Amino acid sequence: MGRRVQVEAVKRAGLIAIAAFLAGAAAVAVPHWMGIEQVVLVALSVSGAVLATALAVRLAMEERSRRQIEKARRQMVAAVSHDLRTPLASLRLLVEAIDDGVATGETRDRYLAEMRTHVEALTKLIDDLFELSRIEAGEIAWTMDRVELRELIDDTVAAMRAPAEASGVSLSAELPAHEVLARANAERVQRVLFNLIQNAIRHTPTDGSVTVRARSGGDGVEVEVVDEGGGVPAGDGERVFEAFYRGDEARSEEGAGLGLAISRAIVEAHGGRIWLEDGAPGTRVRFTLRPA
Repeated sequence: MGRRVQVEAVKRAGLIAIAAFLAGAAAVAVPHWMGIEQVVLVALSVSGAVLATALAVRLAMEERSRRQIEKARRQMVAAVSHDLRTPLASLRLLVEAIDDGVATGETRDRYLAEMRTHVEALTKLIDDLFELSRIEAGEIAWTMDRVELRELIDDTVAAMRAPAEASGVSLSAELPAHEVLARANAERVQRVLFNLIQNAIRHTPTDGSVTVRARSGGDGVEVEVVDEGGGVPAGDGERVFEAFYRGDEARSEEGAGLGLAISRAIVEAHGGRIWLEDGAPGTRVRFTLRPA
């Protein structure tokens, strides 16, 4: 559907351009002895052809952009609906079981615990959506300070070591002896680190490892999180940072697919960039920050 619309838009643009060209060509095809009036007409016709061609191209691009935005909106609504429907359906069944008296005693306590888990998941999803929308809209008021990333990374790795060990994954940091200073908001950068490390642990098999590195360079500071998971399918390097991206491994029951999207929004709000490094075994995510 989308491709057919794009083809039609290009066809319309081509027809307008051809018509404009023929009009200009007809005006040019006059005797060489033409006077000043004819010269002016030729100039106007050629200018009209150029303007018509530019207008046709612009209309085609606007049509394509509109269709892409509409497609993205539909995908977002479908993804949000999916991620709301699953926990809500479970909550309904649990509430009905308790309300009907089917679940009693220990079973009732277990159902209540499961309900709390679903409510927490819904709350996190809504909070993440709200944060992502605010960041992308530029509605941020972060304080940018001089941040020593080695300390921030050490603290984050220490906080994530227990869940990593519970999954049978070795988590470590390889940092230089000298300071790694960035101009950043420590709390937001730590959110990025948490997201990347959690994602890496989730997709690393038992007895695998996750490593966090950082270094200073002439253009700024670079941080990377490397895991030994199955990697990302070729061609999906950019898509993994889209909200609700559904890939072979970029999506699991533990998350709604917003972690990497939020990470990208935070990094870009800092004036940096984030990407998947090509050609490496496992997955290697890198992001940059401005130097302090």
